[in-house]
Amino acid sequence: MRSPFLLSDPPFLRSPLIPRYNSRNSFKRGRGRFSFAESLRVSLHGIGRNIEVAQGLQFDGPIMSSEALVVNEDDDLMVQVCVTRTLPPALTLELGLERLKEAVDELKTNPPNSSSGFLRFQVAVPPRAKALFWFCSQPKSSGVFPVFFLSKETVKPSYKSLYVKEPHGVFGIGNALSFVHPSSIDSTGHSTRKTFLSDESAMVTAYGFPDIDFNEYSAVNSKDGSSYFFVPQIELDEHEEVSILAVTLAWDDSLSHSFAQTISSYEKSIFQVSCHFCPNLEDHWFKHLKSSLAKFSVKEMHPIEMEHMGFFTFSGRDQAGVKELKNIQSSCQFYCKLSPGVIFSNNMLNQETEVSNFLKNEANINAVWASAIIEECTRLGLTYFCVAPGSRSSHLAIAAANHPLTTCLACFDERSLAFHAIGYAKGSLKPAVIITSSGTAVSNLLPAVVEASEDFLPLLLLTADRPPELQGVGANQAINQINHFGSFVRFFFNLPPPTDLIPVRMVLTTVDSALHWATGSACGPVHLNCPFRDPLDGSPTNWSFNCLNGLDMWMSNSEPFTKYFQVQSLKSNGVTTGQITEVLQVIKEAKKGLLLIGAIHTEDEIWASLMLAKELMWPVVADVLSGVRLRKLLRPFLDVTPIFVDHLDHALLSDSVRNLIEFDVVIQVGSRITSKRVTQVLEKCFPFAYILVDKHPCRHDPSHLVTHRVQSNIVQFAECVLRSRFPWRRSKLHGHLQALDGAITREMSFQISAECSLTEPYVAHMLSKALTSKTALFVGNSMPIRDVDMYGCSSGNYSHVVDMMLNAELPCQWIQVTGNRGASGIDGLLSSATGFAVGCKKRVVCVVGDISFLHDTNGLAILKQRIARKPMTILVINNRGGGIFRLLPIAKRTEPSVLNQYFYTSHDISIENLCLAHGLRYVHVGTKSEFEEALFVPSMEEMDCIVEVESSIDANAIIHSTLERFARQAADNSLGIISASSLLHPIIGNVLLCQVSGIQYSRYRIQLCDRPTICSDDFSQFHREGFILSLTLEDGSIGYGEVAPLDSNRESLMDVEGQLELVLHIMKGAKFSYMLPLLNGSVSSWIWSELGITASSIFQSVRCGLEMALLNALAVRHDSSLLGILHLQKEENGSAQPHSVQICALLDSEGTPSEVACVARKLVEEGFCAIKLKVARRVNSAIDALVLQEVRRVVGDQIELRADANCRWTFEEALKFGLLVKSCNLKYIEEPVQNKDDLIRFHEESGLPVALDETLDDFEECPLRMLTKYAHPGIVAVVIKPTVVGGFENAALIARWAQQHGKMAVISAAYESGLGLSAYILLASYLEMENVKASTEQKQGIASFVAHGLGTYRWLSEDIMMNTLGISRSPYSGFVEGSVAVASKNLKDIKINNDVIVRTSERVPVRRHELRVDVDGFSHFIRIHDIGQNAEGNVVLFLHGFLGTGEEWIPIMKGISGSARCISVDIPGHGSSRVQSHASETQQVPTFSMEMIAKTLYKLIEQITPGKVTVVGYSMGARIALYMALRFSNKIEGTVVVSGSPGIKDPVARKVRSATDDSKARMLVDHGLEIFLENWYNGGLWKSLRSHPHFRKIVASRLLHDDVLTVAKLLSDLSSGRQPSLWEELENCDTNISLVFGEKDVKFKKIAIRMYCEMSKSKKGEKNIIETIEIPESGHAVHLESPLRVILALRKFLTRVHKSCAETELSQKLLLAVKEL
Repeated sequence: MRSPFLLSDPPFLRSPLIPRYNSRNSFKRGRGRFSFAESLRVSLHGIGRNIEVAQGLQFDGPIMSSEALVVNEDDDLMVQVCVTRTLPPALTLELGLERLKEAVDELKTNPPNSSSGFLRFQVAVPPRAKALFWFCSQPKSSGVFPVFFLSKETVKPSYKSLYVKEPHGVFGIGNALSFVHPSSIDSTGHSTRKTFLSDESAMVTAYGFPDIDFNEYSAVNSKDGSSYFFVPQIELDEHEEVSILAVTLAWDDSLSHSFAQTISSYEKSIFQVSCHFCPNLEDHWFKHLKSSLAKFSVKEMHPIEMEHMGFFTFSGRDQAGVKELKNIQSSCQFYCKLSPGVIFSNNMLNQETEVSNFLKNEANINAVWASAIIEECTRLGLTYFCVAPGSRSSHLAIAAANHPLTTCLACFDERSLAFHAIGYAKGSLKPAVIITSSGTAVSNLLPAVVEASEDFLPLLLLTADRPPELQGVGANQAINQINHFGSFVRFFFNLPPPTDLIPVRMVLTTVDSALHWATGSACGPVHLNCPFRDPLDGSPTNWSFNCLNGLDMWMSNSEPFTKYFQVQSLKSNGVTTGQITEVLQVIKEAKKGLLLIGAIHTEDEIWASLMLAKELMWPVVADVLSGVRLRKLLRPFLDVTPIFVDHLDHALLSDSVRNLIEFDVVIQVGSRITSKRVTQVLEKCFPFAYILVDKHPCRHDPSHLVTHRVQSNIVQFAECVLRSRFPWRRSKLHGHLQALDGAITREMSFQISAECSLTEPYVAHMLSKALTSKTALFVGNSMPIRDVDMYGCSSGNYSHVVDMMLNAELPCQWIQVTGNRGASGIDGLLSSATGFAVGCKKRVVCVVGDISFLHDTNGLAILKQRIARKPMTILVINNRGGGIFRLLPIAKRTEPSVLNQYFYTSHDISIENLCLAHGLRYVHVGTKSEFEEALFVPSMEEMDCIVEVESSIDANAIIHSTLERFARQAADNSLGIISASSLLHPIIGNVLLCQVSGIQYSRYRIQLCDRPTICSDDFSQFHREGFILSLTLEDGSIGYGEVAPLDSNRESLMDVEGQLELVLHIMKGAKFSYMLPLLNGSVSSWIWSELGITASSIFQSVRCGLEMALLNALAVRHDSSLLGILHLQKEENGSAQPHSVQICALLDSEGTPSEVACVARKLVEEGFCAIKLKVARRVNSAIDALVLQEVRRVVGDQIELRADANCRWTFEEALKFGLLVKSCNLKYIEEPVQNKDDLIRFHEESGLPVALDETLDDFEECPLRMLTKYAHPGIVAVVIKPTVVGGFENAALIARWAQQHGKMAVISAAYESGLGLSAYILLASYLEMENVKASTEQKQGIASFVAHGLGTYRWLSEDIMMNTLGISRSPYSGFVEGSVAVASKNLKDIKINNDVIVRTSERVPVRRHELRVDVDGFSHFIRIHDIGQNAEGNVVLFLHGFLGTGEEWIPIMKGISGSARCISVDIPGHGSSRVQSHASETQQVPTFSMEMIAKTLYKLIEQITPGKVTVVGYSMGARIALYMALRFSNKIEGTVVVSGSPGIKDPVARKVRSATDDSKARMLVDHGLEIFLENWYNGGLWKSLRSHPHFRKIVASRLLHDDVLTVAKLLSDLSSGRQPSLWEELENCDTNISLVFGEKDVKFKKIAIRMYCEMSKSKKGEKNIIETIEIPESGHAVHLESPLRVILALRKFLTRVHKSCAETELSQKLLLAVKEL
């Protein structure tokens, strides 16, 4: 029965514009937009009014832009902010609903005291599309409104697209809140009260329609400029990465909607959705889709749109006063029932011809049967048909093509067509229907049928056949098709030829039975053989309607004839019974468990496997087809996350690791595992308990290991485990595997990136970076799947939706990956990939080999059709043959000619021409940059692209062999550290960790005997200054490091000392892994994760000294040496350890050629085998050439000569020098040209070899990408200064790259003391040993030793060590060398020369006390944090932001305490500051106005110092600091505004802001600080901070407030809507201003730039400093996210302010003196 309210068809409309909220509280429509209101006038004419609907709370609208609100100054404005509670993720949608019920039940037990509120409970549930199914489950006579489904399909949505693949969407029911216009009007015509929903209500979305005036009590009217939007009470919002199930409750007593009414309304909604929730239908709900949608019979209006507007993207109102609503979107596929008689629907329903008439009108009985088969298929949800041409199957093909719900694809190749159907089943999780003619057309389906059978994929085969009388008599195309596929199909039935003597019911029940078998527990293909007699066309013949008898009910509805049901067992209230208890007991007793996640097809099961991993906390080995191997990391710094061992396959290359591995319980969920080595190690470890979980009953146990076989889907099994709540155990093996995997991951990343050429592993490695939750990967068999399994990597670019779910506790976000691993053939892969793209409705990247591609070139015809799918990128790895055989043992024992012909099947087929023939876009790539461009750029284009990746079989074999060798080496090295450390020292939480108990530094100053060559000519001070770090571990081991900044412009001593002070503060108690000596990226990772600072923000010299101290401390702890912990191999295992390192002398070129040559002769006589000559110090490079020629003549050809130009020459000058010295046999010249892009050109034109030096200084944290451009053979060396490149790890990384590319790696000093030189000797020795070892393994001969640039020791006239340096002429070689033994001894037993120590740092004490300040009848007791001395009168006052305390500034205060006295305060109302009224019977708490706080701080400053201060304020503190700078400039000499604003200028925006802050203050009082913080940090402003490793610690520090009520009052009182706007006063600012903001903080960056422009207008500002400082890699909370860079900015500003004030004071004195004269 149809609804009494039907919407008529409107005229055709053009594409809609994004609506915008206008000044009449409605949505503007773009020009030419279809008028919804006009259409409704026709529809609503004559419809009765007063339609009664359940009431929800009514607001005037959402907050958007200030110009969109009509608010009078006298209006009582109320803004409600949603309080969002995120519950832990639920295993299933049903459990998520239960969790929400429990939360609301708890709320009902303890109802809120507030008279108004807006609460949202939300929980993350699996992202598989269920919203449409849940909506369809609701009764037609629903008593709760609104009820709706809104599709998120964006590419041509239609009713047919619903059947191809269920779309993600939104299901909502109930009305928590609606926006209805106009609001209540008083007698004067003004609104007495206006209530709005804040735009800071995280995750809340409102749904509705523009241009209608709908009121639950009154009427439905068409009205231009009006609108009706509502927030549903219960909402399932589906996204690709996660679905969010939410309950929203809103009440307001003043609006006559109490909390009790809200709960009553909620209970109606929750009761209905709970009663109409059928989880037993979820797996195959598509069987019921057609019948479910049929009950929503209504004539649709096309093309109306349902709009939805979200609030979660907002981070606060624009301080300038104007902001647009950015997140209004629309959908043209929805069904929304606002009331029993008001229904809007679009692209959901199909008004098709009645089935009864349709069948009766068929021309012949063949057409009747064919139409009945196709109709029954559609009723079962099978609407995707793969049709092969043929005469015998014409009736089936025509019936499929003409049916209104089907989507058909045709192809001339049945084999490709069948594999396409397989791909569709993988993506959509439901069968496709294949229609073929008879004969070999059927036989061509066999490969795909085998694949579907082995991989448990449903498939329906409709094969046409000759009738019985034509069988076995030699008729054309007549073969025996009975049981043609044997055991590979789950069901076979040979239909009789169509006849009206057999009821059509038989045909229908046969189809129903076949699909039941296809989708049973052992899913698979089913085969219906369909013989047809003539006529095979539409020729009319007589047939009896009697065959339709019994179909009356079937023809009157849309349900299948036979419906199959499975009785669901009742739940046992969490008590697990039966045989599964034995399995659970085995799991409970496990001590060394392992979770294997095999191939998984469904989102629900992937989600369940992650929940299982999180519950067990066992090591997890995930197969590439599991979906979590290429995962996106969400928050890697969560306290408890499962450990994924991604490189166990590589680790098992090591014999030592294989011997270490031992498990007592293994759980495997999902299908088979790709890695052969993992399977082999499990066989080796057996016996143990092996639990295999899979829903089919078949035996999948090729190694015969399974001891417990659980026939269950993963969701059911995970629910049993989660309900059992096992105790969490973490074994030593857990920690060992974590350490091993981390080391191998970094090694593989380095090796793959270091290789300059484009390799197949690089393709696999980069894939994950191109994949998102909206894309999927289809990976081909043979090499591609193995490469992706071994070299694929996880990444961190997760979605904003997941980022907003702060407390969701999701360990990661997966990527959908699939492949044909049933029979693992290489046939049909391209066709399968295109089918998968249709089924999953995502952009698919497909990776296949060239042989696989050629095997399925007919799949290109399917690709070309582009039916019902998004664009694809096909990567073809073309190595001209079957490259996998080159990696198998057979390649070593077979003649190359035999391999080429019979195994590689080498070819020269042009893939480009194949693509051209099919009209497909083709791209050829041969380099990394070309590949990356091809991989990422097509994602922006709406077209398919085939990318041919050039490779070769031999090169691929070499790179795989190399990677395996380095993986084995990394595993052995890691295991060596683990073994040595675990024997000697205790393990913290089964993880090898050391703890720092203390650290200090000493500043030194040592005399040099000559001017350093790096200094300018006017440099007259022959000394070197730096710092010595002393780091102590918890066991008393002490390690020393040297911080020796080289470039005073980049790293001044004062700035370095500032960083050291902060490092000292954060290092105490820090833990670090024993794996740091691997120097493979672990140090950078540790600096970020443990210290909370970005590795790029720490000075290179500071990092170098810190690494040196850490490594030396570890060496002492192990009773070893620095070299001993860097190089773990024993002498007998490989390369002999060199006992010394050759030294290259350094020679300045001052003087005449003969004078310089004379000095060079003396150096040779001293024993130097190599000399580096400094050049480019003269006006003419030709003179430098003469010097070098003379030196070569004097020292002879046996001495190695190098030159260093330090980037001083132009290209022309360098070339002149190069051509003149071409015959001098120069080893290399360092940095000959100023422009680095000319280096290779210089080599090519001069013929001289070139070395890199200063070029390395400019590299980022990971220099491999930059180094790639210098792989040219003309670049023969890299000169590495550890103090310049950032320490040992970066130095080792650059050196390894150089050695792998056949270049010299030279360690060079920068005039460090003996401490640094000793460490460099050992580092150089380590690199030499690694190079010799690599050369030996690669059979490249013996690597020659390098003379390292440590000759700067000759400049030391004194040293910080009393020890002998150990650089002397060797009695064995006769050359000057650095002794490894002496260097090791020096570092182990350092004797400091106290005569060169200027001072030693002491832990800077923080003096904490209270100061009393009396202001306006109140006494404020201000908490003070005081650091440093009053250096030269400099005092800096630090002001925190809202919810902060003075404690958060302490690390930065320590960083600048050497140059200023630093004071931070707890601003009144925060932390431990308190207030006391002078009159107890009057106001107890003051009004926290900007004026009052500024006055309080002003008086505080007067107590602290008689002079001026610099004020540094963040956020709220920045506003206060700016206010003080404008009002109290007599006490303020400088102000640093960090992420601050002058306030809000617009009156309406101010009113909205104050109302919003009042709402937040109520939230704080009503719900407490913890819930308030959860909502506060959900905002977009904190996105960058949320990714900080110490985020949870930072949030926890916000809980330290003594008086929450006072904090709430301060939030309200200090609202930027109440306090004065300072915009107008900026141009009158008479103090020095620094505006600091984070690079990622777009909002406050714009504000800072605007403030700068305003301040620059001031004439007073001409003599003052006004600057903007952008802090890289930071968001809003820059002082927490990047404290080192903030320290540097503050130091520079303070220096400028001090200098400016001194100059001003001096000029004033001079002026006064002139006047006196």
